[in-house]
Amino acid sequence: MQKIRNIAIIAHVDHGKTTLVDKMLLAGKLFREGQAEPDQFLDSNDLERERGITILAKNVSINYKGYKINIIDTPGHADFGGEVERVLNMADGCLLLVDAFEGPMPQTRFVLQKAIRIGLKPIVVINKVDKPNCRPSEVQEMVFDLMFNLDASEEQLDFPTIYGSAKQGWMSDDWEKPAEDIQPLLDAIIQYIPEPQVYEGATQMLITSLDYSQYVGRIAIGRVHRGEVKEGQDIMLCKRDGSTVKSKIKEVNVFEGLGRTKVASVGSGDICALVGIDGFEIGETVADLNEPEALPSIAIDEPTMSMMFTINNSPFFGKDGKYVTSRHIHDRLQRELDKNLALRVEPTDSADAWLVYGRGVLHLSVLIETMRREGYELQVGQPQVIIKEIDGVKCEPVEQLTINVPEESSSRIIDIVTKRKGEMTMMESKGDRIFLEFTIPSRGIIGMNNALLTASAGEAIIAHRFLEFQPWKGEIDKRQNGSIIAMETGTSIAYALNNLQSRGRFFIPPGEDIYAGEVVGENSKDGDLVVNLTKTKKLTNVRASGTDDKIVLAPPVIFSLEDALEYIRIDEYVEITPNHIRMRKIILDETERKRASR
Repeated sequence: MQKIRNIAIIAHVDHGKTTLVDKMLLAGKLFREGQAEPDQFLDSNDLERERGITILAKNVSINYKGYKINIIDTPGHADFGGEVERVLNMADGCLLLVDAFEGPMPQTRFVLQKAIRIGLKPIVVINKVDKPNCRPSEVQEMVFDLMFNLDASEEQLDFPTIYGSAKQGWMSDDWEKPAEDIQPLLDAIIQYIPEPQVYEGATQMLITSLDYSQYVGRIAIGRVHRGEVKEGQDIMLCKRDGSTVKSKIKEVNVFEGLGRTKVASVGSGDICALVGIDGFEIGETVADLNEPEALPSIAIDEPTMSMMFTINNSPFFGKDGKYVTSRHIHDRLQRELDKNLALRVEPTDSADAWLVYGRGVLHLSVLIETMRREGYELQVGQPQVIIKEIDGVKCEPVEQLTINVPEESSSRIIDIVTKRKGEMTMMESKGDRIFLEFTIPSRGIIGMNNALLTASAGEAIIAHRFLEFQPWKGEIDKRQNGSIIAMETGTSIAYALNNLQSRGRFFIPPGEDIYAGEVVGENSKDGDLVVNLTKTKKLTNVRASGTDDKIVLAPPVIFSLEDALEYIRIDEYVEITPNHIRMRKIILDETERKRASR
């Protein structure tokens, strides 16, 4: 048995988790001197790098002083909470990474609570102590209070604390005495994290994560609980419903550095990947063929939101994308189900549309953005929350929302949230900022981000996570303003835009191709307004003063994908192609729309 340490890294979004892991990989001599070092090894897909968030949990390992340290990077976003729980089952201890200024945040609490319940031993790492106005000592006390409130045991409360700056690449026991490198952290991992317990006996391994390869299909990842797994071994797969299925392991891989290495067998306590097992689900057990025993299964987060996905049938379909037919979109959604756990796809009455269920707008928009980059064209409807009936009562998902804002804009923020059926549960001031906590229906959060950022001049720090299903809270006011809709297909003309500026704000610049029924702006009143943006100026040979004034157009409002999904109404679609995000009415023809609304 190698000397092994299994650790998970827990932190809120943006507290420097991925940067820290990068520095640990460098310390583990994964890169030869002089070899170009990439900036972020773990957030390897483009979307993760652009948004600066971790979406998929990943496994890497380093060798340090003869120890093998398996590091599991977890997502900080609550929309990907489904990833976190399972990952913690593979670890024996965790690094709790906290920003030296912000202190522990609500999502940190969410993951930490699960880690403490499993009995993991934490090492607290207070990061970013090089920032001005940081307060490491206060933050350490806040972490202690938080763990005390979460009912941590005496042993867990006696945690070591390491201070440092992952970005500058140093960690130390004392924040006022910077060290040369991050060795003090690696030494602490070896000293304080217990080694995995080795159990002899019949094989047992819980599948806690999965990977997908187009050559070998789905790969089961987990930690060997008891006995060992070998290449070519016949096993029993213990399913969730209690049944067992015979299967065979074709090959066994362990994590070495950033990749995987093929080995003959893996013993109890190490994390490995198994190729060749068919039809497994997360939370099922790989057990001995002759005496199969199942380990307790893990619950996977239920989806809370659904969206209609359909083929692009706008007048501009097929201009940008490679994959536009219903068969392409159906196959792509099925492939996504292989690796995206909290996702569900259900067919609808139409052969061209599917209901896709996910954990939240961010979860679904990441899928849409990935498809768009791969060359797909599709249309999606307004996000809808999932309504359940529990004991005969109509229930909806409720989230815990935390907002950190400057004092002067707090009253406007509270006003916006309470109008959307939010109930304040906590308010405390920290310096010149106020920390607010609410419980709010998921419906209320859709489309609220923009309003909060506008009300706080972009200063609000917003985080929310799913709590539970509660009885229906009643109707919520949606956006009051109607849409401005294009009357004709053609090119938008500056002259027409200029004449209509007083009627609302526009989403398109002059010279843009538009089609009849496309949503081109927001009306300043309620109700929809149909306008002709392709109208040019009639030229005559009569000159009058003031006719040739220079046109001054307000810049158009540009929507990101999430903004568009949150903005549209129930009778609108977002059309997504590799180069464009457009909003449109589901019924493009104006007469048809009037007939339908009657």
